[in-house]
Amino acid sequence: MTPLLIAAGASLVVVLWGVLTFNALIRARNRVDEAWSGIDVQLKRRRDLVPNLTNAVEAYAVHERDTLQELTAARADASGATGRVWRERCERRLSGALLAVHLAAENYPDLKASTGYRELQQQLAEVENDLLGARRIFNSNVQRFNDLVQTFPASFVASFGRFTPRQYFDVETSVERAVPSAAPGEEGLAAGGQAAA
Repeated sequence: MTPLLIAAGASLVVVLWGVLTFNALIRARNRVDEAWSGIDVQLKRRRDLVPNLTNAVEAYAVHERDTLQELTAARADASGATGRVWRERCERRLSGALLAVHLAAENYPDLKASTGYRELQQQLAEVENDLLGARRIFNSNVQRFNDLVQTFPASFVASFGRFTPRQYFDVETSVERAVPSAAPGEEGLAAGGQAAA
């Protein structure tokens, strides 16, 4: 073999590796984006339940006007938020407001006994569980993507293609980590504070 053929073969291998690595980065980024859309669907489902929850609580808990106003404002901000980081912050605020409403409802036995309220809490619990699953998928895809972007030698292709690591969807505050307790036979907001971000 001549040195020219060896150099050409080595160059072909490097180019082929670069193309395969670039394509792997594209696929990983697309999986992250797809996983985020799964979270987005669950966040919208949750926001859609807020007006019904507000109406149910308002009928029983007239003294919780500030709590309900915060919930309504948090929902409005979350609905209008753009950009993933700002959206996560708004959704965290909504999580805190939902938790505050749930905790306030503990002071109103008639509200807790209401069939409509219990059904809304059940629906919220289902959404929160679905959201938790969607977040796990998202964070798993982010980890795979970040591993590709940050490990050697793929990091060379990542920097050339301007791929940057993505942020995980994390719970930040102790309020968001709190899981409201449910009365016997009643489902609370499972992972209630862990929604959105």
